[in-house]
Amino acid sequence: MTTTRRTGLREQKKRATRVALREAALGLALERGPDNVRVDDIAEAAGVSPRTYNNYFSSREQAIVAAITAEREARIAAEVAAAPAEDRLADALTDAILTRYTEPGDTERFLITASPPLRDAFLEAATEIEHPLADAIGLRLGDTTTPTARVLAASVAAAVRIALHQWLGATIDRSAGNGGLVIASGSLPDLLRATIAPLAPAIDAAEERSRQARSG
Repeated sequence: MTTTRRTGLREQKKRATRVALREAALGLALERGPDNVRVDDIAEAAGVSPRTYNNYFSSREQAIVAAITAEREARIAAEVAAAPAEDRLADALTDAILTRYTEPGDTERFLITASPPLRDAFLEAATEIEHPLADAIGLRLGDTTTPTARVLAASVAAAVRIALHQWLGATIDRSAGNGGLVIASGSLPDLLRATIAPLAPAIDAAEERSRQARSG
C-alpha cells in the first residue's frame, strides 16, 4: 500500500469519526435536551473514547452545532466558484450566503436558541466559512498567491458572524425561569445583506484589478 493511499484512508477514517460524533451529539440533544448531554454520552454513542472525542471537538456544544451546520461552508464556497463568470463576485457571494443561511430549519432554530453556550458555538462556527471561501474567491480572481482572497473571505466571515449575532441577540426573553435565553428575531436575510454590503467596494476593486491583469 502506498503512502498516499494510507494517508487517504486515514483521512477518510477521521472524517467518518467526525461525522459519527456530530450525528450522535445532535441525536442525543434532540432526544434529551442539550443540557442533558455529556461528552461521555456522545463518545459512547459514536463508539469511541472520550479522549478520541476531544481530538475532534472541544465541547458538546461544538459537536451539536457541527451537525447542524455540516456542509454549509463547502456548499457556499462551491456556489461562489460555480457562479457564471459574468456575474459580479459581490453578488455571487451574497446570493450563496443568503441561500444557505435563509430560513434555518426548526432543528437549528431550537438548538441555537436553547442556551447561551450553544448560541456562542453557533456564532463561532460562522468563521469556518473563511478557508473554503478564500479558495473559491482566489479561483474567481485568478489570484491564489496574494493575501487578497483570504482578506476578503475573512471579512465576509466576520460580516456573517455580525449578522448572526444581531439576529440572535435582537430579543432576549427574561421571563421567569428561562435564564434570559436568546430568541432569534428579525429578518436574517436583511441583516446578512446589510453586513455584507459595505464589503462590496473592496470586492469590486479586487475583481477589477483581476480583470485588468488578465487583459494586460
